[in-house]
Amino acid sequence: MFAKKHLAALAISSIGLIGLPAFASDYTIDTKGAHASINFSIQHLGYSVLTGRFDTFAGDFSYDPAKLEASKVSVTIDTNSVNSNHAERDKHLRSPDFLNVDKFPKATFVSKNVVVGADKSSFDLVGDFTLNGVTKSITIAAKKVGEGKDPWVKDGYRAGFEGTTELKLKDFNVKMDLGPASQVVKLQLHVEGIKK
Repeated sequence: MFAKKHLAALAISSIGLIGLPAFASDYTIDTKGAHASINFSIQHLGYSVLTGRFDTFAGDFSYDPAKLEASKVSVTIDTNSVNSNHAERDKHLRSPDFLNVDKFPKATFVSKNVVVGADKSSFDLVGDFTLNGVTKSITIAAKKVGEGKDPWVKDGYRAGFEGTTELKLKDFNVKMDLGPASQVVKLQLHVEGIKK
């Protein structure tokens, strides 16, 4: 009799657990293994496209595939690490004309909201981006690339995403004006996270 009651209670308890929401997992962006990048591109005078990247950044994200809208992201960028493959140009990009890195050595993004797309794998990541002492709300169009077991860590797990956004330089108090074709910079982000 006791055994039957015990089994019944266990079954009811299990059914209750099935109905509970899944919890998000926390990840660290894998910059150490170079499985993440923040790249940029901008037209140069309307004649060509200049590309570059930020070599040093760090961040974390929280992700639950069953509840994507609850995801959160936080990233900090070392603006002094800007790299356009040209030393003199990079020196100018670090100056008060552009990134003003002596006064504002960090840029940050902190998500505030996630709007999930109809396909359940793409989403708009809305958050506050701070650059050159200015904070503005931006939207990153993102999608999941994939997730699965970590081949290098026992019981490890990884998840990866990519996203794009555009920033108006004047919105972030960038003083240099290279003409109407060079007002907007495009950011492309590739992020692979290691589950904590």
